[in-house]
Amino acid sequence: MTLLNEVMERPLDLGYAAASDARRRGTAAPQTPFRRALTFLLAVLLGLTAVWAARELRAPVGVENASDVLVTEIRDRTVVGERLAAENEALRQEITSLQEEALDEEASALLAESARLGLWAGATAVQGPGVVVTLEDSVRARSGEPGTDFQRVQDQDLQLVVNGLWAAGAEAIAVNGHRLTGQTAIRTAGDAVLVDLQPLVSPYAIEVIGDPDGLRTEFARTQASAWLNLLAAQFSISSTIETSDDLVLPAGTAGAPELVTESS
Repeated sequence: MTLLNEVMERPLDLGYAAASDARRRGTAAPQTPFRRALTFLLAVLLGLTAVWAARELRAPVGVENASDVLVTEIRDRTVVGERLAAENEALRQEITSLQEEALDEEASALLAESARLGLWAGATAVQGPGVVVTLEDSVRARSGEPGTDFQRVQDQDLQLVVNGLWAAGAEAIAVNGHRLTGQTAIRTAGDAVLVDLQPLVSPYAIEVIGDPDGLRTEFARTQASAWLNLLAAQFSISSTIETSDDLVLPAGTAGAPELVTESS
């Protein structure tokens, strides 16, 4: 109770109370210019220290955000996936060669027909002239600025462009080295776009085999071309289309049908 009474009756510290009484009686030591300057310098120093500490807390050095870590991991995994896909294609070609050597002429004709059908199904690697359409996130989105999610390429953007290219006369399409087939899905998962369940990050290079001039002309007439112009104007998402004399697209993953049978 004594402590509570002291707090209630004498809330001011004894030292502060004595200094206040001295100033009131006029017996306190006068404020010299040196003391005032020293007090001002100490206040400035404390203020600068507080500002520096706040900036260090708001922007820690050497700490990666989750988006940067995800992008780095996706790119590392993409390199591994491309290496495995190349090994798989080499083994596929080796198996085909061994089958042709082991089978007779009739079976070889069947293998040739199977290879021809594989071209259209996307199960066989192809090459030829065509165009490359590239989409890239805005500069602000690539730098990781907050509030720039709408300035990133979305799955529906790629879907619209791919459909426009098919309509323009494309014979084969691959996105960042992943061949599109009738079973390929393009969708978003977080900051990444999945193509055939493989995560990809910006920039997105859509390689298309077909007549280069015809593709450019017909694609310019599609809704996809107008959509690319809208993305550039409103969301700063850049896109380019360039011709190429020789594109090489890998084989895609085409699953075997389980319920489909030939119609009589």
